[in-house]
Amino acid sequence: MTDHELLREALSEASLGLREGGLPIGSVLADAAGLILARGHNLRVQTGDPTAHAEVVCLRHAGRRRDWPQLTLVSTLSPCIMCTGASLLYRIPRVIIGENRNFLGAEDLFRQHGVTLKVMDDPECIELMRSFTAAHPELWNEDIGV
Repeated sequence: MTDHELLREALSEASLGLREGGLPIGSVLADAAGLILARGHNLRVQTGDPTAHAEVVCLRHAGRRRDWPQLTLVSTLSPCIMCTGASLLYRIPRVIIGENRNFLGAEDLFRQHGVTLKVMDDPECIELMRSFTAAHPELWNEDIGV
């Protein structure tokens, strides 16, 4: 799959989270050939788990692996510091971000550790988060610890 196709799959996860009553943030993990190995969406509201951000859920679904340094993490939104830390822990070298206008995560920390970032500035990702945060500011603020 191409980077664009991987992002579409992450958006599918984000939509699922929204339909479940949660936050519309999705993630996929892919190998070097673009094969999706794991998926996840934000489950914080659905499970009551404050660590159940999309990227962390996706990494949990990936299970035990030894190939982390060959993988790409894709997220519809710029990863927060917790999700960035999890990615750095497993030495994931490449991260594709759908958008960072509605929330700018710890991208500087990724760069400090040599992670290749690709911000797609995707209009659908931007609008999805813009409309969600406008409609549910208290839920969004809870998610980011405000």
